[in-house]
Amino acid sequence: MSYVDEVLASVREKNTDQPEFIQAVTEVLESIRPVVDASEKKYRDAALLERLVEPDRVIMFRVPWTDDAGKVHVQRGFRVQFNNAIGPYKGGLRFHPSVYIGILKFLGFEQVFKNALTTLPIGGAKGGSDFDPHGKSDAEVMRFCQSFMTELYKYVGADIDVPAGDIGVGGREVGYLFGQYKRITGSYEGMLTGKGLTFGGSLIRTQATGYGLLYHTEEILRLNGQTLAGKTVSVSGAGNVAIYAAEKAEQLGAKVVTVSDSTGWIYDPDGIDVALLKEVKEVRRARLTEYKAKKPNAVYHEGRGVWTVKVDYAFPCATQNELNLDDAKALVSNGCQGVFEGANMPTTAEATKYLQENGVLFTPGKASNAGGVATSALEMSQNSERLSWTEEEVDSRLKSIMTGIADTIDAAARKYGMPGNYVAGANIAGFEKVAEAMLAQGVY
Repeated sequence: MSYVDEVLASVREKNTDQPEFIQAVTEVLESIRPVVDASEKKYRDAALLERLVEPDRVIMFRVPWTDDAGKVHVQRGFRVQFNNAIGPYKGGLRFHPSVYIGILKFLGFEQVFKNALTTLPIGGAKGGSDFDPHGKSDAEVMRFCQSFMTELYKYVGADIDVPAGDIGVGGREVGYLFGQYKRITGSYEGMLTGKGLTFGGSLIRTQATGYGLLYHTEEILRLNGQTLAGKTVSVSGAGNVAIYAAEKAEQLGAKVVTVSDSTGWIYDPDGIDVALLKEVKEVRRARLTEYKAKKPNAVYHEGRGVWTVKVDYAFPCATQNELNLDDAKALVSNGCQGVFEGANMPTTAEATKYLQENGVLFTPGKASNAGGVATSALEMSQNSERLSWTEEEVDSRLKSIMTGIADTIDAAARKYGMPGNYVAGANIAGFEKVAEAMLAQGVY
């Protein structure tokens, strides 16, 4: 049995209750098989793969908080510090009822390679809680965040672990978390990113993942003799990533015709009105039915179906495993030429394989949605320098990073005889950087 197969078998045996983590590890290890097979003794002697697939540490703690009626609740809090071979741990915090250790291990593992691809000195981590901020008052969210940070503060810091926002953790939550960290430690440091502009945040952080996705896509299309201008595209989701992916796609000359949320999706043949979408989702925090109410030509559908529309390119920007095999078949039959992930692993393994086998350009989230963490790392740099860069400077750096990732994964895929296989290219490029750093630092 090969070294890769041995480690995969071990991961599956030890993590039977964590399908997302198994899926992520399987994708990476299968992709890097040519690299590992070529130097198997070196990697085996150092037990490198065994160390790579085990987080440095998993921290779990209780988070008691009191609601506005005086009732005490207890949630679970987590931080998975996966790998810091190339820099301090970096990765978001997710507050959502679906959060459990398997989701966070998958996200932390993916973050290791995503962060390596940015070329910035940051390791991989992820954390969060099964707390649901939806429907809670500001005071309830504040009390929860303060309780959460009262335990988390022991494990984070500007040169140790720098969390950020994710699903359920926006500017409000980051502000409360930062305030509590400062209150406990008496230290004003860049230990959290996604902060407000008045206390160390970076310009275009909100737009970064969506903008970065399109900068990356534009370069991948250029490398393959295609262009976004004049094309029709579908986007799933209606959060920050989806909104700003749609905005940038339209700025680059495409027509975006779909968005979705947890209850349904919109098809707008005239092109999504991004200003209206922002009003509905960012200001009023309402459902997409209110978009339809203002746009009579738009069609609202309950449930799933966003991938059934005929488009040139698709951008899944909602959540993991949202685009399944049937969706992939629908996209291919409708002539879709490219799928570019804006969320973390939003395409199932079966769907990814089908898209690739049918000649659809495909880039994984660890490459194409790295704009958010890249800009978080730029925020860390600004905090360290006690400076605030202009919007133009941050945007220019973001574009350079995201086009650079496209070039890197294209070159890695070609180097190993798999031109156009950007899943392999991304995993190989990220692995080579992390593995080299781990080997140089000895067994730890």
